[in-house]
Amino acid sequence: MASNNPPPESYTYQDAGVSIDAGNALVKAIGPLVKATARPGATSELGGFGGFFDPKAAGYKDPLLVAANDGVGTKLKLAIEHDRHDSVGIDLVAMCVNDLIVQGAEPLFFLDYFATGKLENGIAERVIAGIAIGCKQAGCALIGGETAEMPGMYAAGDYDLAGFCVGAVERGEQLTGEKVAPGHVLIGLASSGVHSNGYSLVRRLAEDKGWKLDRPALFDSDRLLIDALIEPTRIYVASLLPLIREGLIDGLAHITGGGLLENIPRILPEGAHAMVDADSWEQPRLMAFLQAQGNIEPGEMARTFNCGTGMVLAVAPDKVEAVLERLAAAGETAFRIGSIEGGARGCTVRGGQGTWSAKDDWEATHFA
Repeated sequence: MASNNPPPESYTYQDAGVSIDAGNALVKAIGPLVKATARPGATSELGGFGGFFDPKAAGYKDPLLVAANDGVGTKLKLAIEHDRHDSVGIDLVAMCVNDLIVQGAEPLFFLDYFATGKLENGIAERVIAGIAIGCKQAGCALIGGETAEMPGMYAAGDYDLAGFCVGAVERGEQLTGEKVAPGHVLIGLASSGVHSNGYSLVRRLAEDKGWKLDRPALFDSDRLLIDALIEPTRIYVASLLPLIREGLIDGLAHITGGGLLENIPRILPEGAHAMVDADSWEQPRLMAFLQAQGNIEPGEMARTFNCGTGMVLAVAPDKVEAVLERLAAAGETAFRIGSIEGGARGCTVRGGQGTWSAKDDWEATHFA
């Protein structure tokens, strides 16, 4: 006897919101971007279950491997809300490779993780193109990654990024900070902006103060405020790696979350205290704008933002002039910001009246 019941519906992955075809199309589209990051030791071919890297082919004899991973944080919200997807990939690479170079390690290869609710290849390609640019700036190969389409996990249009980077340094040449001692000079390298930390506060200010991000910035009429805020994190690898290999630098601190106060002590041995003079460099106009808008105390600035200094070097006094000359030739803006003194392991940032809008002389201290 024939049944009058209709056949059961046949489900597909597409019905659940995941497009295998879109994923395959993205892999094909980004292939040339990946190949453009090829370097000795890496093949930069996509499609396998993992990426290979040969340290010997990269010129290493007895390497120590150094690994780092990071994300971009809530800076992504600004990128998503204002269609600024092209540079956040640079931020992703920068946050990882700058953490490797402070160990004395050369970044070798990078992998990314892009997760979203619905894969929009135009946006994904722009993000990954930025990752490729960052990899080329850092001299590392993009050898793989993962694109995850997960309906229901993210709001419409949202995505998240994570990056993973591995570097190498010859055994015995790694930077541990153990050579840093009282008498060392601290040199700061200028940042390109807020970099990738402190954006939860930036976004809170934007909301509370009603900033018009699509209009010229009050501190720079030639730039839209959103473009000043979204400026990608500076990658310092190419400038610093030759100096590290020549033994000109004894310690490096990447100024990320925790600002100057909490990051510099991470490279100090016991009995060493960093004294940072905020009068020794000009506060960037963007930082002054953020501080004024939020009525932020100088000490809070020093533990929240990079304050215009994205990387700090600890250098022996007899090598300072050579380091400054080399950095200037490499295109960096470098300035002496303080010194290492004897004392409890930590950092003090101090400034005079008027520095960072202070009404009186001020200082802020963090003990590690």
